[in-house]
Amino acid sequence: MRAAGTQIVCASGPADVLVAAAAAEAGLLPQARRRVLLVCDDSPVPEAAPPWDEVPGFARPLARFDAVLSWNEAVRPFHPAAWTPRTEDVPLLERHFRKLWGLGDGRVELVLGAPDTAPAQSVARVFTGAPLHVYAAGPAGYGPTRGKLDPLIGTRVRQVLHLDLVPGLTPVLLGEFGAPARAIPADAFRAVAKEVASAVTGVPEGAALIVGERPSDRAGVEDAPHAEMVRTAARRGHDRVVFAPHPASPSRHAAGLRAEAGRLGVDLTVLETPVPVEALYEASRPALVVGCASAALFTASALYGLPVARVGTERLLGRLTPYHHPRRAALVLAEAALPGEAGDPPAAGDLDGLLSALAFTMRPQVRPALRADAERYLAASAWDARWFPRRRLTALGLPGGVPRRLAFLPRSRAARRVVRRLRALRKAVGR
Repeated sequence: MRAAGTQIVCASGPADVLVAAAAAEAGLLPQARRRVLLVCDDSPVPEAAPPWDEVPGFARPLARFDAVLSWNEAVRPFHPAAWTPRTEDVPLLERHFRKLWGLGDGRVELVLGAPDTAPAQSVARVFTGAPLHVYAAGPAGYGPTRGKLDPLIGTRVRQVLHLDLVPGLTPVLLGEFGAPARAIPADAFRAVAKEVASAVTGVPEGAALIVGERPSDRAGVEDAPHAEMVRTAARRGHDRVVFAPHPASPSRHAAGLRAEAGRLGVDLTVLETPVPVEALYEASRPALVVGCASAALFTASALYGLPVARVGTERLLGRLTPYHHPRRAALVLAEAALPGEAGDPPAAGDLDGLLSALAFTMRPQVRPALRADAERYLAASAWDARWFPRRRLTALGLPGGVPRRLAFLPRSRAARRVVRRLRALRKAVGR
């Protein structure tokens, strides 16, 4: 790979920095004369979240970069997750950012998360022509690309780097562009995470650890699954529990947990420093890691060999809409690859077939070539109806939908006409 003048590493959170640094340490990123970190905090309220790039333990990982820049400051007053540049403004914006950040006219390469949503997509659009090295920091990165990506972006992707969260399973992200997926060695990632472990203080050794989920815009949504995680730890015999909130989570979500822990007689410690959870694995070696479908739960099991308990995936899958919601891949993989709250074994089975079927049913327009794989898996394997609802399978004409003798109905114009008339009649009667 030809060396770049400047390599810009875009990170939305602490875990992204660890993944990118591990990829660089493993030699998976090309050499560059200058490497800068671009902080793209896309949390719901970035101003309220603690500045994770200023955590004391991050001194060593940040030393790998020649400068630390802020995308949030550059696009203010817009929110990084909501702003994308207009096509006609791209040339002007590229000149502006090159001057603002002292990039000159030299070659630029980008290392970023999946470029199918902002802010990663916005950065990729601004630096037109820059090669892209995409990293997938969590299980959602195993799923399909979120919609049809502009070929002017997709064809620039050189590789998809990922942690081996589900050993042996290859992500399908950006596979439609032929981008090769490369696993980041576990040893490289653990070595970088160990550098941050010095920031971990006051964490009891051998306690159960609850990993927080990314916050929702709806108040109170996170409290329910986190409270259930406390109850799960208590049922598993743990009287000391550490809660590690998501870096983007406001402190209010810890109030309900304290009350629940007090009711159960559990000693609860809430971490105030937004360090990556993997640093806790290095510093305190938890006796049990409890979570839903976060990357930290997968890394605990796959990279650290820690016992884990999956909580709340059933309820979330049951209410997750629309079907192609990007979190679906993480939830399904969690149920298929991680043990449940009582320690019951995961569903396992043909994970490659499961992922292909999931990618096709979620994004059939993006990955039409996976139809045959999806049909084989759905016809030959045992799977949960919550993973592939009958209505979705029927709409796509896949096994598991309506009975074969009625398979023509979804494509029948006459049947659709009858359904429309019945709906109109029902609506008229309802009046």
